[in-house]
Amino acid sequence: MTEPDASLTGPPETAAGWRPWLEWLRRWGISVASLVGGLLTLFVFRRELTHVRWVIGNLLLLWLLFAILTQVRQALEERGHRLVITAADYLTQTIYHAVLLFMIPVYYASTTLTSGNAVFLALMVALAVLATFDPWYQALVEPLPWLNYVFFLVSIFGALNVALPLVGVPPHLSLVTSAWMAVVALTPAVCRARRWSWSVGLSVMMIGGIAIAALAHVGRAWIPPAPLFLARTAIAWDVGSVESMEPTIGAIKASELRQRGLVAYTTIFAPAGLNQAVQHVWRRDAQVVDAVSLSPVRGGRREGFRTYSRKTAFPENPIGRWTVDVVTRSGQLIGRLRFRVIE
Repeated sequence: MTEPDASLTGPPETAAGWRPWLEWLRRWGISVASLVGGLLTLFVFRRELTHVRWVIGNLLLLWLLFAILTQVRQALEERGHRLVITAADYLTQTIYHAVLLFMIPVYYASTTLTSGNAVFLALMVALAVLATFDPWYQALVEPLPWLNYVFFLVSIFGALNVALPLVGVPPHLSLVTSAWMAVVALTPAVCRARRWSWSVGLSVMMIGGIAIAALAHVGRAWIPPAPLFLARTAIAWDVGSVESMEPTIGAIKASELRQRGLVAYTTIFAPAGLNQAVQHVWRRDAQVVDAVSLSPVRGGRREGFRTYSRKTAFPENPIGRWTVDVVTRSGQLIGRLRFRVIE
């Protein structure tokens, strides 16, 4: 019997040296590939709102998987079909990842990063990162069913909150409707956990959905009004017409402010078919000075719908940091302009 050629098999030290790398690749390789693909999706490919039908299809598949897996998981485990459960869990994770990556750019455009609605965007980013890395997802989500419910609720709510305005539903109504529907979508899990019939579970979740919708209404300032966003903004001197706009540069002197006055110009993007009333709320050092109701924004223009508010009457002492908040009639913040007045 002949010995194998060492030049073909390689020294044992070399094989042992490769094992950690192979183990790392087995554990993290798919996650790294998913991260690279996600970054390409975010920064290279544009995700148009017209593709939202793709997201709705994923939501339907997600709900179907969620409902079926909730009902049959225990039976499959008892019969030893762990591979089927693993495949279904991985498919669910993949759908979470795809839906969140679609929504993040939309919500980012609608988020004012210095306001409370940045919290919801941060939650979506955190969930997307968690769904990207399989070892983290398996270690955190699979042992904690409530965290899986968080993924489910945020994905359903976030996608519907974007999709409904595309068919003309105002952002505030879309907000409360999406919250209600996301809660009702949890019915299969609640029925399974509480051993309720579908009729009882559905009734309870519909009532619970109303409570959550009311909570969403109360906390509406913390949710970006997607898909509305500011396409262009400017603080300019009051010169009489939009065409002759003269933007301010740097800090504004109080004497010049009283003499010339200011105009806040905003161009707001809204989807076709949506009419949304908006306001410009002028504040000095976070205190409301004036609130100006504007003509409703009419959606459908790729360059956005132009609005503006003019202010010539300022306090006796206007020195300070000023903001002009662009808000929907219900109080959701679309964006914010800033300027500073000095002596």
